[in-house]
Amino acid sequence: MRFQVIFTYDSEYKGYVADVPQLPGCMSEGKPLDEAIENIRDAIKGYLYVQEKHGRSLEPKEGTAFIGEVAV
Repeated sequence: MRFQVIFTYDSEYKGYVADVPQLPGCMSEGKPLDEAIENIRDAIKGYLYVQEKHGRSLEPKEGTAFIGEVAV
């Protein structure tokens, strides 16, 4: 399965926060981006394990998102 992940740099934490919009509450973080990627991968696996253990099926939502920035 593939999931879209939003990585945001947090200047107070001095690292990245990762959020998976398709999985409510599934978030993680890491100081370098590589660590954030590995941590969110583990968080997704854990999320899916808990869903399966409780008999909840996951209906992946198809969709395309674009995140960008605009300078003003």
